[in-house]
Amino acid sequence: MAFDINMIRDFYASIPAKVEAARKKLGRPLTLSEKILYSHLHSDSALADFHRGKDYVFFAPDRVAMQDATAQMALLQFMTCGRKKVAVPSTVHCDHLIQAKISAEVDLKGAMDINSEVYDFLESISNKYGIGFWKPGAGIIHQVVLENYAFPGGMMIGTDSHTVNAGGLGMVAIGVGGADAVDVMAGMPWELKMPKLIGVKLTGKLSGWTSPKDVILKVAGILTVKGGTGCIVEYFGEGAVSMSCTGKGTICNMGAEIGATTSTFGYDESMERYLHSTGRADIAELANQVKQYLTGDDECYAHPEKYFDQVIEINLTELEPHINGPFTPDLATPISKMKEVLQEKGKDWPVEIQVGLIGSCTNSSYEDISRAASLAAQAVAKNLKTKSEFTITPGSELVRFTIERDGFIEIFDKIGAKVFANACGPCIGQWDRLGADKKEKNSIIHSFNRNFSKRADGNPNTHAFVASPETVTAIALAGRLDFNPMTDTLINEDGIAVKLDPPTGEELPPRGFDVEDAGYQAPIEDGSSVTVKVDPNSDRLQLLAPFVPISANEVQNMRLLIKAKGKCTTDHISMAGPWLSYRGHLENISNNLLIGAINAFNDEANKVWNAVTGEFHPVPDSARTYQKNGIGTIVFGEENYGEGSSREHAAMEPRFLGVKAVVVKSFARIHETNLKKQGMLALTFANAADYDLIRQDDQVSIVGFETMAPGKPLQIKLDHADGSSDTIVVNHTYNNAQIGWVKSGSALNEIREKLSK
Repeated sequence: MAFDINMIRDFYASIPAKVEAARKKLGRPLTLSEKILYSHLHSDSALADFHRGKDYVFFAPDRVAMQDATAQMALLQFMTCGRKKVAVPSTVHCDHLIQAKISAEVDLKGAMDINSEVYDFLESISNKYGIGFWKPGAGIIHQVVLENYAFPGGMMIGTDSHTVNAGGLGMVAIGVGGADAVDVMAGMPWELKMPKLIGVKLTGKLSGWTSPKDVILKVAGILTVKGGTGCIVEYFGEGAVSMSCTGKGTICNMGAEIGATTSTFGYDESMERYLHSTGRADIAELANQVKQYLTGDDECYAHPEKYFDQVIEINLTELEPHINGPFTPDLATPISKMKEVLQEKGKDWPVEIQVGLIGSCTNSSYEDISRAASLAAQAVAKNLKTKSEFTITPGSELVRFTIERDGFIEIFDKIGAKVFANACGPCIGQWDRLGADKKEKNSIIHSFNRNFSKRADGNPNTHAFVASPETVTAIALAGRLDFNPMTDTLINEDGIAVKLDPPTGEELPPRGFDVEDAGYQAPIEDGSSVTVKVDPNSDRLQLLAPFVPISANEVQNMRLLIKAKGKCTTDHISMAGPWLSYRGHLENISNNLLIGAINAFNDEANKVWNAVTGEFHPVPDSARTYQKNGIGTIVFGEENYGEGSSREHAAMEPRFLGVKAVVVKSFARIHETNLKKQGMLALTFANAADYDLIRQDDQVSIVGFETMAPGKPLQIKLDHADGSSDTIVVNHTYNNAQIGWVKSGSALNEIREKLSK
């Protein structure tokens, strides 16, 4: 039986009336996204025809999921709010802190030793507040959620941008910062700007070498890394119905790389099959009774241009495998064009592939691994050996146990593959790769989602390309990026040219899933006597003190901390890799603040001019110098600032070190929200060209802070060292409630105050 079945039963009993009321209010057919959103309205938001991309709306999500790196800060915040138990079903998943190096067994043991105090903290705080705890080795959060918690028509939030994976099972699943998670766990309404809708019509059917991963690689090429910002992407059509549930999850998962709020698919037979296969026939039975409410209305899909803000159509029959990258997930190249592109790039992109990696939360399903295993079996039969190192990361213990039972790991062993732990590893910078410290230019290919500079192994010269597990496996066999398995041959160990047949696989295990210990630990019934384990002398965990509200005086005569140039992701603002160790210690992790951002005035990272010393310093050191001298600071940036993960540390760190405002050409959604939640000013240039007016020795003042109001622009006065000045207009998206967060010092301060009454 499923987890939280009574909650799900109650939801399905209520959804028909809620959807019908919304349809009547709006006076038109509804998309799936609208049905889910309107059926999860919080009582603080009365039913209305909300304007997409404009109106802020309060929702009541069904559950919260947190991974171990982000859960630390989220729960450190939650334990100060005054509640004795979480208000909605919530889980913690220990997946991010397991470093990939040698093998699953060795790496997992090492993680248990190194991270013991963090795991003890998470286990104890989960017990205290009624949170489900998934132990290290249980699997990657998004795969575990898909296998255990996701349900068609539901709404969930998670403290990880790839929470959207659950859209493969028909949810609206949204990545958020920890402060948002606190809202929901505390029983408060959760606020979201009503998303715009992008409809993706899929015609035809996948076959041969083409996989669901190629759909989202194509979409990323169309929309770019910011094209989905503020939007839900809803997939529909015959092509959508023809794909597996986990294939749909793959597509939704990488929707985070186009900035989408989330992505989703309507309930169909593939989801029903997956629910049955994962022991949730009871949910399938309930969903079947209301299935017309778990997909978009026919009219919306027949004439999508009337009901979606943007429509994209992709013919799956004509789609070919894609390879995206390097250094950005939206640089899409059809595999047939790769030779041509590589010739143009010359020596800029190394053609030889050092490592091929498959797995991660997006491509670690049974289907994915079975298709890759079919190619490995071909390699054995055709006497081929991999020319590149080859690694596999199973998505969960359920998947790992089942693929071992079914002989896939044995097949991979025969081609020299290495199986890592059921964890995130290389995908998030937790890859202790031999030789990466030499910073040599090289190429790798993987089925993960993100490929920003330094992301996987810390080497800025590692060119990471993104492809499906099947394509990755084929290219690992060839050892070259210019290999096209659909047309090219390989020379085997006998000197004979052989051609790979298209991969084959099973949507679900024919013998069903199996596992001895999935890794779940339920909380005790009454956690009131549990002591949360935080050593006051720890360098990894630190209890939080409330932020003090920003005053009007503090936004006058500020100094520039950094003017960031070009791409500035959450990895640039608060790096992962070794810094994951300090995710529960705000003071220590703040030592990585913006150390990856490029200073516009010298094109260097982590080297900024300081007005107090008159010298150049690392960014965190400069921030602390200003802070000690009572001088507020400001950060400027360019487009899509803060793209990437849900990492709230990227907002908490500048707040902690005295930054009062971040002003950019445009924000990524989650980062903008995180800045607001922490009581900071997140502002955008009314005229993007004004970015060029900022000088490194400026004194910067914000005009209009005291009378800040929704829809009312502010001004920034730049006093230059030569005695001249400029005044520029900046916009914001704060509503009255969000302005209240700034005046209170943070959203958490406001929650604490409300719950204390």
